[in-house]
Amino acid sequence: MDWHCLSIEETAKQLDSDLQRGLAIADAQSRHELTGPNVLLEAKRHSALAMLASQFTDFMIVVLIAAAVIAGFIGEPQDTLAIVVIVFLNGLIGFVQEYRAERAMAALKKMASPQARVIREGRPALIDATDLVPGDLVALEAGNIVPADLRLTELSSLKVNESALTGESQPVEKQTAPLHTSELPLGDRLNLAYKGTLVTYGRARGLVVATGMQTELGKIASLLATESGKTPLQKRLASFGQKLAIAVLIVCAIIFIAGWLRGEPPMAMLLTAVSLAVAAIPEALPAVVTISLAFGAARMVKQNALIRRLPAVETLGSVTYICSDKTGTLTLNRMHVDCLVANGTRLSHLENAVPSPWRKLGQAMALCNDAALDAGGHAVGDPTETALLDAALKTGFDRVHLEEILPRIAEIPFDSERARMSTLHRDEQGVLVLVKGAPESVLPRCTRMLSVEDSVELDHARLHQEAEQLASQGLRVLAFAQRRLPHLPDDLSVSNIESDLTFIGFAGLIDPPREEAAEAVAACKTAGIIPVMITGDHPATARAIARRLGIIENDGKVLTGSQLARLSLEEFEQEVETVRVYARINPEQKIRIVQALKNKGELVAMTGDGVNDAPALKMADIGVAMGKGGTDVAREAAHMTLLDDNFATIVHAVREGRRIYDNIRKFVKYTMTSNSGEIWTIFLAPFLGLPVPLLPIHILWINLVTDGLPGLALASERAERDVMQRPPRPPGESLFARGMGQHILWVGLLMGAVSLFTQAWSIHTGSAHWQSMIFTVLTLSQLGHVLAIRSERESLFTQGLFSNRPLIIALIFTFLLKMAVLYVPWLNPIFKTEPLSLEELLLCLALSSIVFFGVEIEKALVRMGWIYRGDA
Repeated sequence: MDWHCLSIEETAKQLDSDLQRGLAIADAQSRHELTGPNVLLEAKRHSALAMLASQFTDFMIVVLIAAAVIAGFIGEPQDTLAIVVIVFLNGLIGFVQEYRAERAMAALKKMASPQARVIREGRPALIDATDLVPGDLVALEAGNIVPADLRLTELSSLKVNESALTGESQPVEKQTAPLHTSELPLGDRLNLAYKGTLVTYGRARGLVVATGMQTELGKIASLLATESGKTPLQKRLASFGQKLAIAVLIVCAIIFIAGWLRGEPPMAMLLTAVSLAVAAIPEALPAVVTISLAFGAARMVKQNALIRRLPAVETLGSVTYICSDKTGTLTLNRMHVDCLVANGTRLSHLENAVPSPWRKLGQAMALCNDAALDAGGHAVGDPTETALLDAALKTGFDRVHLEEILPRIAEIPFDSERARMSTLHRDEQGVLVLVKGAPESVLPRCTRMLSVEDSVELDHARLHQEAEQLASQGLRVLAFAQRRLPHLPDDLSVSNIESDLTFIGFAGLIDPPREEAAEAVAACKTAGIIPVMITGDHPATARAIARRLGIIENDGKVLTGSQLARLSLEEFEQEVETVRVYARINPEQKIRIVQALKNKGELVAMTGDGVNDAPALKMADIGVAMGKGGTDVAREAAHMTLLDDNFATIVHAVREGRRIYDNIRKFVKYTMTSNSGEIWTIFLAPFLGLPVPLLPIHILWINLVTDGLPGLALASERAERDVMQRPPRPPGESLFARGMGQHILWVGLLMGAVSLFTQAWSIHTGSAHWQSMIFTVLTLSQLGHVLAIRSERESLFTQGLFSNRPLIIALIFTFLLKMAVLYVPWLNPIFKTEPLSLEELLLCLALSSIVFFGVEIEKALVRMGWIYRGDA
């Protein structure tokens, strides 16, 4: 029901309640049995054990577990142990992340008011807010959390802070009169107070119209119950794992059959095929992904970004749209005097030694003001009042000093019907009346206007035009006026005091953009990311802030919540990619915006700090909450929290996400090329009339040591130079895009060719160490390869050999291990190796360098634009 459209009497009739006495106690109890407690219900939670078990159902993890079983079967317990440890750690980290994400509802429940002051049978009582029922008459005063959704029935200067729910940056002044438009945004339903919002000023009574999950807060809670989807990285790895497992099984079957047909012992060929299958599965991949993400998360904490779900690090690097809440995210969530207008002139700030209208305006801002100064000299109180007082204080209008000269002797407080307030001050000439309020309320009561020398006739039309021009720029406009009285009159009525006024000037206020936000928006655009502002604030304010930040140009489109409500999903999807600013949006519509963008194939990040942002934060591909000024609900629902509430931090996070994904690709490129080299070597040998080149122990050693240590060190590789100058990856892009698939095939084939040449040459020359030479060439070729693929475009000689120290340490350590396997006598029988002569070792080093130089030539061709240009 549209409660805001009903009169107070109609509301009471619909609820069968009394506006003075409230409900009867027996009636309240029966209603409570019908409606249930006034609490937010949680969906059935998964048990901790079920959550942990779900971490091991991913296809890649299942393949790894199968590989561990096979490794145990062929007598390689060390491989089995390594895989089990990797899988368990990976699952444990995923479990911790999911468990923390489940706490969003608990934070939402904390916002509910624990107690409520209710009138039943005409007597006030303090009861648990959970016992409230529709029709209850509730009393509110400053400092109360609203315990349920209320239709206000009587009030005195009531202001409610709804910023967490609606995005409105300043307390909303409430009224009791019915409204006449049914489809109003939440922030415009001025005769309703919502569960979970905070009363900042005044007092009121209201009838409960909704409790529990039927409240606006409850609707958000039900939206939070939706499941989060998989990240792009998780989708790519799952697809990769499935395709890889099928390909490996086919190749191993061919190798086994080919060897058996050549007359090789069937058991030996089975062990070789199974060893190759274990080697082809990159069991270090989950570990590398987890380590890359964990390192990235640790780096991002230093840049004030706290990661709640590890895959979110990489997802940020893929986003194509950032849908950002305005209040507190792009702006400071603090009102600020943006401009002052007097005598037809506009200034950005006051100066103490200025002519009459400006000096009088500064005095009026300081004196006609109910904000207080705390012990530290800071203004506290209503955000608009504190902004005016701050502006006056900063330019030398010290209220303490002014009140000594012009003490306040009387006042007419602000009320919403008049939309103005007045203060009376004694001075040497008698009494000075200062008036402040909305231009449409103050200007009709003015007859003259202050000029530089004296007062002049008032041009009402010109002043109204000035006020409208300021309002069109998204400013909240206040008018100031004064009047001289010879003495304090006995009649302090509004009509007697607030008449025959002299207009002083206007003050234009706004919640200003963060200084660094415009630069961050520009950086997003350079990186191919489209920033979109979504706010519950007014369209004019939203447009003004968006223009200042560079989100839209002068004629940019602003879509309001009521306009969006009239569009079907199909109609909206046709427009969604052209809209950059949304105003007067409610929580359900935020989800609709995110959903429409995702339906168009976009990868969406949503930033925000309020309760109203939480459902969209959870639904977005990545939700980014504010940690400093944000709510617990938003932080728990999000994937990532900005500790400094700084939009610019997102740019650093995007850069880090892109670096991490690049490094994961480099690991996959490295390990799959290595596996490809091993497969080509073993697969082609029988067709060339050569014996099986490698034993199972050699394959497993290469798989564990050569693939593992240098591969892990790739996680610490620095970002590519152009990482923030290229567009985001298409959400559906394959892990093997941009030439990586071709690279794995041809470099693997080159490794196989070099290894088989080594085998053929050493057998031809009668070397007894031919198997150890192949083992060495293949190992060293892979070490040269990892150096060459540190960048997709830049030469190693441009990057610098020592710019990734962990990788250099890993390479040296791996090389020393390889030498130990060749030259430590007691290791020879274990690894089936024989010491090489100096000439043989130098030949192996020379042959293995072919792969390094081959990849450097490939990168030179990429830089020249000859290859991989259109590959996707």
